[in-house]
Amino acid sequence: MASCFKAMWVGRRSKGRAPASLPEPSASSSSSSRLPKRNDLPPEMEAMERRRWDSLESWSMLLDAGNAENSEAKPDGGEKEEWMADLSQLFIGNKFASGSHSRIYRGIYKQRAVAVKMVRIPEQDEKTRERLEKQFRSEVAFLSRLYHPNIVQFIAASKKPPLYCIITEYMSQGTLRMYLHKKEPYSLSTETILRLALDISRGMEYLHAQGVIHRDLKSHNLLLNDEMRVKVADFGTSCLETQLRASKGNMGTYRWMAPEMIKEKPCTRKVDVYSFGIVLWELTTALVPFQGMTPVQAAYAASEKNLRPPLSTSCSPVLNNLIKNCWSANPAKRPDFSYIVAALEKYDECLREGLPVSVHQELSIRNSLLELFKGINGCILSNPSVPVQA
Repeated sequence: MASCFKAMWVGRRSKGRAPASLPEPSASSSSSSRLPKRNDLPPEMEAMERRRWDSLESWSMLLDAGNAENSEAKPDGGEKEEWMADLSQLFIGNKFASGSHSRIYRGIYKQRAVAVKMVRIPEQDEKTRERLEKQFRSEVAFLSRLYHPNIVQFIAASKKPPLYCIITEYMSQGTLRMYLHKKEPYSLSTETILRLALDISRGMEYLHAQGVIHRDLKSHNLLLNDEMRVKVADFGTSCLETQLRASKGNMGTYRWMAPEMIKEKPCTRKVDVYSFGIVLWELTTALVPFQGMTPVQAAYAASEKNLRPPLSTSCSPVLNNLIKNCWSANPAKRPDFSYIVAALEKYDECLREGLPVSVHQELSIRNSLLELFKGINGCILSNPSVPVQA
């Protein structure tokens, strides 16, 4: 254990002793883990302190004794939340991922391997602070109430400014995007594609059944465990379907984002189906969608030019047809996840029964599967080497 994790038990440092790499406390700051206020230092000193903050080797040092001692305290003067973490039981390991405002560490919580997502809440940028706090509340609210084999399991969370943290089960094999990056293009077998796609679609079917819309489904937010099973993660931009029409602005990531969301038009749960179509395309190609384009160019191509990434010529026509239906420009023509799961399970059953994988057989299977999709006309592209018109 010692070889895998840093010797860092959160909340067990000597009282009154701040880590050496943290900023010294200022006159107006009650904690050494907070940045000095804007008017406490001249601009050059403030810039230096910000660089020091950003270069901290471990944000876990900010969860020091002063914070951990109050890990059972009531947040914001209200009642104690049921999901609040006991930071004295949290052991922080090595960082394995990071974003502009977050870092993810390996850890041990109550003798269980976990992933610890830490979000740094900026004090000076009010707009960013409000956005990050909203995302934190959203992710905790949804994760703490979702229970499914294909949804990452929530364990606990903590709100200790300037850091918020979310503790989930540890997914040892990283993201689906990382997995695909290591593969040769078009190298995944049909059986592997089906297994991964079924995991994702089952998780999404459950999510939609709970009235939750993910809004940022992509390969980066799909995690793999030791058994190479996929679980849906990252619910920071999720919302209830009843709140979907009231939400403003586009959410998610451009390469995976539905055209109607890019255009900030009224959206439905079918925005997740579009994103699943892009993910399924990733599984069949192991490539990045709209490769060679910037995210903005990809968004313009999808929403204004009605273009899609080129379909694989070596992929099963059944899967290519499903991809096309999922990323249809018309949301009403996209199937629900219940239909997607049924279609993939039927195709998987056919393969397991030993049906020969040939174009003739696949077209026959496809024709039977099309009965599951209302209003869908089956048409396999004869030349999928160019961008697809949705």
